[in-house]
Amino acid sequence: MPVPAACLVERTLRDSDGRLHHVTINLAESPLGWLHARGRLSDRQYAAGELLRRDWERAGMGAQVTMRWDPTPVARGRGGAPDAPDPTMPQLSARDRLAAAMRAAGPGLSDILWRVACAGEGLVAAEKALGWPGRAGKLVLGFALDRVADYYRIPA
Repeated sequence: MPVPAACLVERTLRDSDGRLHHVTINLAESPLGWLHARGRLSDRQYAAGELLRRDWERAGMGAQVTMRWDPTPVARGRGGAPDAPDPTMPQLSARDRLAAAMRAAGPGLSDILWRVACAGEGLVAAEKALGWPGRAGKLVLGFALDRVADYYRIPA
């Protein structure tokens, strides 16, 4: 499927040796998707990260807009609409799964896991924010995703 041109950004980056590289960045691609597409995450690790991100989104843990766009309540009773399912139950279930998955990853691994899988932060930015040396994040993220894959019972 072609990527919309609005999602592609041209950048010139300098590598650690000082050489310049011209790259195209797809802003619509998640950091996990980028790592997986380049063979840096296994299918199992990618699936675990996507399940974690899905639970994070369903739990409503992301930033919220200031305006609620939910439909206004409808009169109940005779002639009114039937009761809708409680929207908080799936949200609470997702929040419980998210918390359990983060506990399964462990306290030293959940930081990079949250930053990359849930918040969509790039690996380099996450390493810098955590004060880690370069390329350490990829290794630690792999360990964390393996533990989360075990939690979600994704087959090896």
